[in-house]
Amino acid sequence: MTILVTGGAGYIGSHTVRALQRAGQSVLVLDNLVYGHRDIAEAVLQVPLVEGQLGDRVLLDQLLQGRHPLLPAGPVQAVLHFAAYAYVGESVTDPALYYRNNLGDTLVLLEALRAESERRGAQIPLVFSSTCATYGIPEPDQIPIRESTPQRPINPYGRSKWMVEQLLADFAAAYGQPSVIFRYFNAAGADPAGDLGEDHNPETHLIPLVLEALAGRRAAIQVYGRDYPTADGTCIRDYIHVSDLAAAHVLGLDRLLAGGAAVGESGAAAPLIYNLGTGRGYSVQEVIAAARRVTGASLSVHDAPRRPGDPAELVADAARARTELGWQPLRSDLETILADAWAWHQRRWS
Repeated sequence: MTILVTGGAGYIGSHTVRALQRAGQSVLVLDNLVYGHRDIAEAVLQVPLVEGQLGDRVLLDQLLQGRHPLLPAGPVQAVLHFAAYAYVGESVTDPALYYRNNLGDTLVLLEALRAESERRGAQIPLVFSSTCATYGIPEPDQIPIRESTPQRPINPYGRSKWMVEQLLADFAAAYGQPSVIFRYFNAAGADPAGDLGEDHNPETHLIPLVLEALAGRRAAIQVYGRDYPTADGTCIRDYIHVSDLAAAHVLGLDRLLAGGAAVGESGAAAPLIYNLGTGRGYSVQEVIAAARRVTGASLSVHDAPRRPGDPAELVADAARARTELGWQPLRSDLETILADAWAWHQRRWS
């Protein structure tokens, strides 16, 4: 079976490619390499990589039908869709880029899947990488966040992901498109082998920024706000190990391939929707302290004003994924996340 992974040269996509390979699947990656890494796909994962844009319908048809020269073994049987731009600030200053890439290109993908499914007489399942940013700023009484928590995204990035979720719901109801939607909380860590990890440019995520400061590659770490209604005044986030996220995608795909489906309020088909998190949040200050313990290094910390739109606390209720998929996060305690990320960054920076 051939699985197409869009954005498979990126952070979460590459870890999921490895999880699929370990599950015995044949994988093909489509990535425009704006943020993905050719060396990760070709040298580390040794997977066929097609450099191209998701919105290229001719290319998609070639891939789905098995007519591309890099296709390893016949037509595509399922798609895992990670390809997206994911910088909140950039989405505010250039929303057109985000709606065109994240939403518009996904519509092209769904249209290609619909046409190919009709040609085959069989549906092609899709697993979609969404985000807790679709929830916006939940009220305190909505923590931990369930899948039923109202979605009120506050920036174009979150809205673009929310809109894709609406596309998937409509395509399921109208055309029977089977899909799983995973809403991630804070992805972190690296493969314990040390050869896959987080490498963004620019970097905006807390854990790699803290590790950069600990390694002397950054002068200091900024703490944005110490007056939140939390125990130490800093924001709380739910950190989930990237390898645990990857494992959930394999389980979600297995569920679709086994014929798993959801039914919406109207009685029509609907996507399966799961939060992915641990249910345990850590404050910014706790992350910094744990990173100091894990690395044995020191860093300078500078205080800065709150950033607009930063919720005080984002913690997942992931009971549905545990119950329905049998998913268990195995490496998502904070010190394991930090140790795996530190090993990766030390290797990547050497």
